[in-house]
Amino acid sequence: MSIHPQTNLTPVRALFISLGLLCAGITACRQSPAPPVGRKVYIGESGGRYTIFRDGQPFVVKGAAGNGQLAALKAAGGNTIRTWDTAGLGTLLDEAEAAGIAVISGLAIPISSHLDFYRDTAAVSAMYLAYEQVVERYKHHPALLMWCLGNEVDFPYSPRFRPFYKVYNRLLDMIHTRDPNHPVTTAIINFSRRNIYNLRWKVPQLDLISMNIFGELKNLRGNLEKFAWFWDGPFLISEWGINGPWESETTAWGAPIENTSNKKAEHYLQRYTDYIPVNNPRFLGACVFFWGQKQEVTHTWFSMFTGEGEVSEAVQTMRYIWTGQQSAHAAPELQYMLLDDKGARDNILLSPGTDHTAVLLLERPGIGALRLKWEVLPEDWFIRYYGYVNPLKPPAPDSLLLSQEGAGVRFRAPAKEGPYRLFVTAYDASGNFASANTPFYVIAP
Repeated sequence: MSIHPQTNLTPVRALFISLGLLCAGITACRQSPAPPVGRKVYIGESGGRYTIFRDGQPFVVKGAAGNGQLAALKAAGGNTIRTWDTAGLGTLLDEAEAAGIAVISGLAIPISSHLDFYRDTAAVSAMYLAYEQVVERYKHHPALLMWCLGNEVDFPYSPRFRPFYKVYNRLLDMIHTRDPNHPVTTAIINFSRRNIYNLRWKVPQLDLISMNIFGELKNLRGNLEKFAWFWDGPFLISEWGINGPWESETTAWGAPIENTSNKKAEHYLQRYTDYIPVNNPRFLGACVFFWGQKQEVTHTWFSMFTGEGEVSEAVQTMRYIWTGQQSAHAAPELQYMLLDDKGARDNILLSPGTDHTAVLLLERPGIGALRLKWEVLPEDWFIRYYGYVNPLKPPAPDSLLLSQEGAGVRFRAPAKEGPYRLFVTAYDASGNFASANTPFYVIAP
């Protein structure tokens, strides 16, 4: 995932667009209060309050954006998984049905600035036919909740983007025609007035608007209220969570500083309690990010699970949010890590090949039954193109861990100059984990 700066339209252009919409009678993202005949999933509206109806029953998305752990999602009180593409969609839908989980199925498309693609008739036709087959194949699946056409593709104003809008609306019309029983949304970055203006104006048939929003979540309630004069339709929060690496404090060399998994859990609870607009009559639900294990700058930043399925305190926090129940076995509680008695904000510089010590400070002193795994990894700064997220955990340099005793470790700084991180993961006997890491830089004399 990637976050781009939010751009607002000028007041003159905003007025022009709003007048144009009013004159045209466009009422995007608004449903009839009368239930559509025979629709499996639809968005109903009554007195300004919007509700998802699924099989005739009100449905509020208690969701997660991720790639699995469906049984754990159900056990935590969740009811929806959100995906970004159609890879393995059939298997996911079947597993979701078995687990009692609904699926928001992503239909990935290139971002709007890839105009060469949108002008390529053959490429566009191939995508259209492929998604037509996907919709036909899965539209009757009982686990399907809605389609999400594009993730953070951006919706610009300039007339030069007409090829993109032509293709997008053609795809949207196809989905509505082939599958009138499920709503279609798209996920935009943050509460972007520019995107919302253009969705209302240029994509009037979209059923609802979804938002991926992290650090800006604190402003969402105010933005919804201030912008209701223009857009008062239903919305879904398709991704929310802790600050992303792009929003975090960094070291002197630009490495983002990551909180411990326990501090992240605190942030999930605080943000849901203080910022998620659950009482807004237009709110349809939210999907926490990331339900699974994901490499994004680090393999721990957003990961609520390990690759082997161990559970973080953030998962237990979501269980409390969704059910009001505490987990029977709390995850390990970490305070922080010190490397040579320094923390991440001390801009730690090490010489190549030198020996060093680190210690993990626990909330409750005593290592007890915890198992600690230490790793030295190079900083993940690999970028293939703008917005690209490296999906692979960087390989660890050989033979750097020298000895481990209790909550401490001795290690050797890598011989190659550059940025690195020291990671520690603490596992308990109940299938839980906690993690911390400290960035450092190896600099040759």
